[in-house]
Amino acid sequence: MAAGWRLFPRFRVVRDELIAIGPGKADLLEAVGRTGSIRDAAESLGMSYMRAWKLIREMNEAFRDPVVESMRGGNERGGATLTESGRRVVAVYRAMEKKATAATKEEWAQLKRMLV
Repeated sequence: MAAGWRLFPRFRVVRDELIAIGPGKADLLEAVGRTGSIRDAAESLGMSYMRAWKLIREMNEAFRDPVVESMRGGNERGGATLTESGRRVVAVYRAMEKKATAATKEEWAQLKRMLV
């Protein structure tokens, strides 16, 4: 039996070269929601702050409503908030992953039997 193997269906919502949401961006949104900070979210994912900002900017431009709102730092520490839209995007994305896993249960069982 192929013990230890797991299936992770991953989606990317793409228009031209822009990825509106994908596995890394969903992880980043969750990390912002957890930490309240783009810097801390990036660090927790092993990502540069500039890369995290770029991804958030792309998502905010791709979706009808912003997914992250940020406050500048300065003397008082800034922060970032996952918006209601951002929470919905993550919830829908994770639901899609879960449904894909359930929909491929039979094929996954067949594939698992072929693994070591």
